Amino acid sequence: MLGAEVIKVEPPEDPDMARSDGGDKVLADAFIGTRFLTTGANKRSLTVNIKTAEGRAILEALVRDGDVFVENYRAGSFEALGLGYEDLKKINPRLIYCSLTAWGQEGPRRGQTGYDQVIQSYSGIMSITGTEATGPLRCGPQLVDIGAGIATAFAISSALFQRERTGRGQRIDACLTDVAFMMMSAQITDALRTGREMTYEGLEHGSPTYNQFQASDGKVMLAAANHRQYARLWRALGHPERADRSEAERLAGREEELALLNEIFLTRSAQEWEDFLQAHHVPAVRQRSVREALADPQVAHRRAFHRFEDGSPLVEGGYSVPLAPFTFAEGGPRIDSPPPPLRRDTQDILSALGYCAEEIEALQRKKVIG
Repeated sequence: MLGAEVIKVEPPEDPDMARSDGGDKVLADAFIGTRFLTTGANKRSLTVNIKTAEGRAILEALVRDGDVFVENYRAGSFEALGLGYEDLKKINPRLIYCSLTAWGQEGPRRGQTGYDQVIQSYSGIMSITGTEATGPLRCGPQLVDIGAGIATAFAISSALFQRERTGRGQRIDACLTDVAFMMMSAQITDALRTGREMTYEGLEHGSPTYNQFQASDGKVMLAAANHRQYARLWRALGHPERADRSEAERLAGREEELALLNEIFLTRSAQEWEDFLQAHHVPAVRQRSVREALADPQVAHRRAFHRFEDGSPLVEGGYSVPLAPFTFAEGGPRIDSPPPPLRRDTQDILSALGYCAEEIEALQRKKVIG
């Protein structure tokens, strides 16, 4: 939490699919799946059928005093309901209205749908991930989804800052494909400049010293990327004669250098190589599993996760969720409340909007709310 009150609005009969996702089937069946535990903290839950006139009136009431409105439906869906930017800015001219879609609000694909893996395939990310042996591979984490969330948060923050200067709201059109291309910006710029076809990057990245190697008991990822690191590496390995090689000499002797490195790395364990190379300020780590990485003392030191020791509603036992990829010197991100059960805050939110008990009961009977 960084000061915002966030209300998650979901259809009563078709809640966020993340609620039913994850490896814990009991939680998934209760609409509080582990995928939702990751993203739902600090939010309030309101269920509203915005396809009804009464539901749209509730959303408009929320917008009237709100700062930011975010929707994640196919382009044009909210305009068709009378809830587009032009409609809602009449209610609140200071509103920041953000739409996040697969392909954007305009263009020949505007009406199409897509998820992370679809965009990874469409954008070409998969075409440069993998090897000739594996073929195209999807990046394990939801790379584009997470990147889109971060990009959208940045856009919203920028729009809020702009509003402080102008006093006016803003329309934000964010899309997954733009995020995917931004994540490949270095490769795309190179391809557009040179005209070359982009190919698998796999574990190798041009230079032999930017590669993965087999140690005596595991693998080591080496990333001696610039000349200073390259020179430090070869001096540490006992080959100072290689430290001042030019880029042309390195490229000409690439296969011989790679063979020598393969031979050298087999002489120690992966952890020994990590300790040795890091001590010489050469970027390198042993290959870890996710569980191994989470157990590293650096992770605990960064306090990158929040621990719910006593669980939360519908969740038995404790669990941990990511907090934020940054810290502040003062204050900073924090989690104050666990992810909410579906529709938990509906009545409280409606009451705060001025709906009386009888009106709320009537909305429930008509299935406008959950």
